[in-house]
Amino acid sequence: MDQTTPQAGSTRAGSPPPQFAHIPGWGSDLPRENRPAVPMERTPPRLDVPWEDPPPRQPHTVEILKSVERPEHSRTFGTRLPPRGLSGMIRRRAFRHSENNLRHWLMLIAADRVNVVEGLVEEVRESPAKRRMAIGAAVAVTAWCLFRKRAAR
Repeated sequence: MDQTTPQAGSTRAGSPPPQFAHIPGWGSDLPRENRPAVPMERTPPRLDVPWEDPPPRQPHTVEILKSVERPEHSRTFGTRLPPRGLSGMIRRRAFRHSENNLRHWLMLIAADRVNVVEGLVEEVRESPAKRRMAIGAAVAVTAWCLFRKRAAR
């Protein structure tokens, strides 16, 4: 029995024989069907590029935020909601940090929440009906707070 081949002396498929088990990485060249990553590997690859040359670059018409890890923008990107207002300032600041940094992601989440509040304020400002509802809600909350304060005395 030849002890140098990967399959020689294996106790089960894919495991090294006991005399080689102490060697780190021994058996990494085992047959493909015995490798642990085989279910994840595909031939041909899943993301096969269907074109010979890459698509043309999308023109920049608005500010696009870019990760510090990438030297340039991807060929296509979304331009529906460019950064603006306080949420845009928070996003610009977040993109100064690496994507590995938790601060980057927490700042982006905070910017999303601020963007929601900015949208609500903008809706109230532009719609007379929503403005009346907001004023009515503010009056109701103020009255409720005052009533609770007086009841506590």
